[in-house]
Amino acid sequence: MALEMRVLQADEWDVWYDHLELAFGGVPDAPAERRLYKSLTETERSLGVWDGETCVGSAGAFTFRLSVPGGALVPAAGVTTVGVCPTHRRRGVLTSMMRRQLDDIRAGGEPIAVLTASDPAIYGRFGYGTAVYALSVDIDTTRVRLAVPPGTDGVRLRLVDPREALADCERVYAGLVARRPGMPARQPGWEEQALVDPASARGGASPLKCVVAEGADGEVVGYARYRVKADWEQTGADGKVLVQQVEALEPAAYAALWRYLFEIDLTWQVQAYGRPVDDPVLHLVSDVRRARTRQRDALHVRLVDLPAALEARAYGSPVDVVMEVEDAFCPWNAGRWRLTAGAGDEGKGGGGVVCTRTDAPAELELSVRELGAAYLGGVTLTSLAAAGLVRELRPGALARASRAFAGDVAPWLPHGF
Repeated sequence: MALEMRVLQADEWDVWYDHLELAFGGVPDAPAERRLYKSLTETERSLGVWDGETCVGSAGAFTFRLSVPGGALVPAAGVTTVGVCPTHRRRGVLTSMMRRQLDDIRAGGEPIAVLTASDPAIYGRFGYGTAVYALSVDIDTTRVRLAVPPGTDGVRLRLVDPREALADCERVYAGLVARRPGMPARQPGWEEQALVDPASARGGASPLKCVVAEGADGEVVGYARYRVKADWEQTGADGKVLVQQVEALEPAAYAALWRYLFEIDLTWQVQAYGRPVDDPVLHLVSDVRRARTRQRDALHVRLVDLPAALEARAYGSPVDVVMEVEDAFCPWNAGRWRLTAGAGDEGKGGGGVVCTRTDAPAELELSVRELGAAYLGGVTLTSLAAAGLVRELRPGALARASRAFAGDVAPWLPHGF
C-alpha cells in the first residue's frame, strides 16, 4: 500500500501523538504533558504520513518570533514532533516530510526554521546548522562561594506559588528576549510549559518551587524556579538543588537569586542545565573548577529565505562581502549573494542591511548550513573556516565577515519545544 502524507486533522491527534511517543522510545508522556502539547499543536502546520490507518511519520511546526542580533523578533518556524516509525525507516519518509515542510515555511513567509535535535547528526543534510549551545553546571556549594555585586543585599526575595507568580515571571522573561539572540517571544499558552510538574518527571525531587526577586519599588525583577532532591547519608544531609530557570533584569537580583539557591538548607550541590554558555554565574563563583561545566548543542537554525533572514538581523561592524552559497535542498538560496551593512547600520537589524544576488567575484564559499550556524552570532565564521567548512577566496574577507556576524552575548534557547 502506498504511503500518504497529509495535514493533520484534529480528530487524528491522539493516534498521531501515539506514533510520536513510539518513535521516541515508547514511554508515554504524563497526562498533563500530553494535554499541554495537544493544546499547543498547530494542526494546520502538522504533517502525518499514513500507511493505511497507521501513522508512521510525523512532523510539525510552531509559529514563533525569535530574537536575533540587534533585538529584532523574526518570524520563525519551530520545527517539532519529527519522528518515523521503526518499521518504515529508509523509505524516504523523513526526507519527504522535510521537503514538504520547508516548502510550506517558505510559502508562509518565515525566513528561518529552527529545531532542537534528538539526534543532531540527522538535520545537517537538510541545511540546519548548530547555532546555539547550552551549558550545564554542577556546583559544590560547600566549597564555592559567590562574590555578589553591590546592591545584592537590598534585593527582597519571596518564596511564592509558581502559578500565582506566573504573570510577574512572564514580564521578566519578556523584558529579556530582545537582549539575547535565540530567545523566542512567548506565544499564548507557552507560559504553561514551565509549570507542568508531573510527579513522574521529578526523579524523586520536590514539587516545583519559585522564588521572586523584588526591587526597591516592590516590582518583581527576577525569579528562579527549582526543585530540591532531599537525600541522606551516614554523614548527614546529601540534598541537591535542581535549577529549572534563573532570570533577572538586573545584576543584583540575578546574584541574589543564585545566592538563595546556594544557601538552601540540607543541600550541598546546585545543578543547572540548559544555561547560556556565557552565563554570568561563572563570573560570580569563587572556584570555577568546582563549578563543573558541560556543553551540548541546543538550537539548530535553517535559513529558508536567505536574503530576508540576513537582512533581518543587525551586524556588529560594517560588512560588504560576496558569498557563494551552496544549498542543494533549498536551491532558491544557492548562488552568489552580496551582503552589505554600513557603518551606521550596526544594531538596527534590517533598514540599511541589504542582501542581493550578484555576479561579482565570490570572497567566501560556504553552505547554508554554516550560515545557519553563524546566524545568531554565537558561532564564528573563522572557527568554521578552521574546520574547513568556510573557504576564503579573497584575503581579509573572512575576518571582516566573521567580526560582523559575531554577537556581544552568546545566543540562548531558554526552553525546548
